[in-house]
Amino acid sequence: MEITYKDIHEFRKEELEDLFLSVEWSSGHFPDKLVVAMRNFQTVYSAWDGDRLIGMVCSMDDGIMTAYLHYMLVRPEYHHQGIGHKLLELMKEHYQSYLRIGLIAYNTELDFYESCGFKKADNASPMFITSLWT
Repeated sequence: MEITYKDIHEFRKEELEDLFLSVEWSSGHFPDKLVVAMRNFQTVYSAWDGDRLIGMVCSMDDGIMTAYLHYMLVRPEYHHQGIGHKLLELMKEHYQSYLRIGLIAYNTELDFYESCGFKKADNASPMFITSLWT
């Protein structure tokens, strides 16, 4: 198995649907929207096993100071192989001149992100609104 990494924005909806549903993310039920979202993110790095999409990380940024990592996912059967670490390293390198890279991590993923250099805020909590019509 040789994993390759790409800096691309164009994906087939079936690839995205398969990847997102593999980690049981509800956005996988909206593959047409995911295709558009990938085109609109400033930065997208993806991991491939041959022609199979197995992971990705996507970001939005303000162009100079702050980047926000939105999607970070790797197919479960590829966990613990360094793929997620590599995807985050690509983002950290891309945004090395920025003042901050932010993300929201589920509590079960805190150890992973901390092992990649991220720190949990002591005095802040992530907040969001989920659309009722999705």
